[in-house]
Amino acid sequence: MTTESIIPKVWSFCTTLRDDGVGYGDYLEQLTYLIFLKMADEYGRPPYKRDVGVPKKYAWPSLKPLKGAELEVHYVEALRELGTEKGMLGQIFTKAQNKISDPAKLARLIDMVDGMEWVLLGSDTKGDIYEGILEKNAEDTKSGAVQYFPPRALIAAMVECVAPEPGKTIADPACGTGGFFLTAYDYLTREGNKLDKQQKAFLKNGTFQGNEIVAGTRRLCLMNLFLHNIGEIDGDSCVSSADALVPQPSVAVDYVLANPPFGKKSSMTFTNEEGEQERDDLTYNRQDFWATTSNKQLNFLQHIRSMLKTTGRAAVVLPDNVLFEGGAGETVRKKLLETTELHTILRLPTGIFYAQGVKANVLFFDNRPAGKNVATKEVWYYDYRTNIHHTLKRKPLRLDDLREFVDCYNPTNRHKRKETWHAEKSPEGRWRKFTFEELAARDKTSLDLFWLKDDSLADLDNLPEPMDLAADIIENLEAGLNSFRSVAASLRG
Repeated sequence: MTTESIIPKVWSFCTTLRDDGVGYGDYLEQLTYLIFLKMADEYGRPPYKRDVGVPKKYAWPSLKPLKGAELEVHYVEALRELGTEKGMLGQIFTKAQNKISDPAKLARLIDMVDGMEWVLLGSDTKGDIYEGILEKNAEDTKSGAVQYFPPRALIAAMVECVAPEPGKTIADPACGTGGFFLTAYDYLTREGNKLDKQQKAFLKNGTFQGNEIVAGTRRLCLMNLFLHNIGEIDGDSCVSSADALVPQPSVAVDYVLANPPFGKKSSMTFTNEEGEQERDDLTYNRQDFWATTSNKQLNFLQHIRSMLKTTGRAAVVLPDNVLFEGGAGETVRKKLLETTELHTILRLPTGIFYAQGVKANVLFFDNRPAGKNVATKEVWYYDYRTNIHHTLKRKPLRLDDLREFVDCYNPTNRHKRKETWHAEKSPEGRWRKFTFEELAARDKTSLDLFWLKDDSLADLDNLPEPMDLAADIIENLEAGLNSFRSVAASLRG
């Protein structure tokens, strides 16, 4: 059975369940529970004979003969009890709930999963099935999937630029469903890149480490990685449920690839003396941070720098406010320029993220040993925002759209770069460098730089298509509203 025939079969059942109020995300979670139990059963039989740790009372054979209310009661009990187990088993079933209220439809879903030998399917096929369903879930913006689904084309370009090497560690402190891990895995196992036995073993069990505090998202990540042949079904999880920003023992890593969650403030909800729900800004008092702030993005940036080995490299997606905000923002930017080599900034357009109104950038920086000299000598900018128009459905971002940037970045030798911008010969060039002195002299050490003319403002005869203009207006309004919401939240605080 091909991937193309399996995905529609697995996905088509969701249409029936949606009539019962089961959304894409809930359906995906139920599939995760059932596929894991089915694969655990397959691994328990010859030739594998592995004990995954699933109690016999709740193993796959216990589900198949049951029907009606008896099935529903047993399934709910199994989800609850399996969530108390250790290792990946417990992580997969943490806070698991049954979202399928009709036992007959649950039985049909069990029959569908039972009809496939999942272990025998190649990791490419299993991975493609799960990725296909994840993508469909993310396309439904009402599902809330926006929080963990950055553009795949952007992830691929970032990985290609960082160019991770076999035998080195890769981390993502806000890993969502594991997009960076899987893309890095594909890069390391690409055709022509032959790994020896030791490198393959390390890639499977030692390369990746991540954090994801949302139980449902972490569940999807673990299953996604496992289906792509990362980790063992009876092993420990490489994705922690701990808040990455809370001080904890950690091992320095070679690479960090991340798209921390959008949203400016870190906060927690508590009940006051009157019994009312209130939110309070969180600040992380860490000795290894340059500035104490409740700005989530600045905290993640500081944390990512602290995770790196002295030879470590990072590529991080961050919103515009990180480039220009004063106070803690200015302190963090100055320290980042001084202690790491911040060598590249990619300016991204709106319309490429599932979250609306996002204006973001990718910061590429290499860590350096402590020293007296400023680590950053110059920062290269690629402006892929000015006069660029993307929408999620009509004109989504593709890897080919970022090919010029990757070529300019020059992953094989980034120290041999050539500007495409010239004040007289090529004023429309998107690739330009600025010295540390030029950046340090700017107000608040702002890294928010533009030099290209906006054609929509200068040439009324060559306006974008009305649909593109409307999309841009919506994106800008959303971005403005998000900024006002942050201001309002600060005032209330």
